[in-house]
Amino acid sequence: MHIKRIVTLLAFLTAMPLLSRAQQADTSGYKLVWADEFDTDGPVDPKSWQFEEGFKRNNEAQWYQPQNAVCRKGMLVISAEKVHQPNPGYVAGSKDWRTGREYIEYTSASINTSGLHQWQYGRFVMRARIPTDDGLWPAFWTLGEKGQWPSNGEIDIMEYYRNMLLANIACGTATAYKAKWYSVTKDIKTFGPGWSKQFHIWRMDWDEQAISLYVDDSLLNRVPLSDLTNRDAEAINPFKQPHYILLNLAIGGDNGGDPANTRFPQQYEVDYVRVYQRK
Repeated sequence: MHIKRIVTLLAFLTAMPLLSRAQQADTSGYKLVWADEFDTDGPVDPKSWQFEEGFKRNNEAQWYQPQNAVCRKGMLVISAEKVHQPNPGYVAGSKDWRTGREYIEYTSASINTSGLHQWQYGRFVMRARIPTDDGLWPAFWTLGEKGQWPSNGEIDIMEYYRNMLLANIACGTATAYKAKWYSVTKDIKTFGPGWSKQFHIWRMDWDEQAISLYVDDSLLNRVPLSDLTNRDAEAINPFKQPHYILLNLAIGGDNGGDPANTRFPQQYEVDYVRVYQRK
């Protein structure tokens, strides 16, 4: 084991309760096909990740930029910062939310494996500590490599906003950009005090029969693949194609809530992301 990894592990064990066996992702019957342990300090590995930049989706408040994602002490740290700086895409009088904002008020990062790594079926695992203050919207999710959203398929292995942990799966409908959602939400208060201060393991099991989403080995959502065919003329099942991984920390927007009373910076800390497939 890498020396720095040992130091990081020892620091974690002294700072937090041990994870029980039930909280470990069982990998029996699987082989590891890809992982990022984030063990090298500095920028993320460009052979594994690419960046989104600028204002991207959902009327969110943050400007995505690469410098807000850094590997440090064995963790990927995605930082959300409060700023006040000119929007380089600003167009006076524009009705588009991306170009109509004169200033950037928040920055963050969004990374993904699109065009670099993608997988069809497997066990996808992340160990992370997520920020849960008002207005924050961290996520660990996948998108299908072919097709227009949502007909390419979306899986939200972990999504959080407004005191709710979500596990979602979406396919397409006959209306462009309108998704058919299979969603489960859980108030984080039901997990007990101090939950958001701890690291947790999120997991997806995806095979030819179903997609199952877990946190700390507790099943949150399970949908048969037979239910996930797009409701359009082509009737393609977007979960019978490879998907790529995304990690991001959004702010505000359509679902994230109001960050006005939240103290910044905020951090989304990822210990590792691993992908396994059946032997």
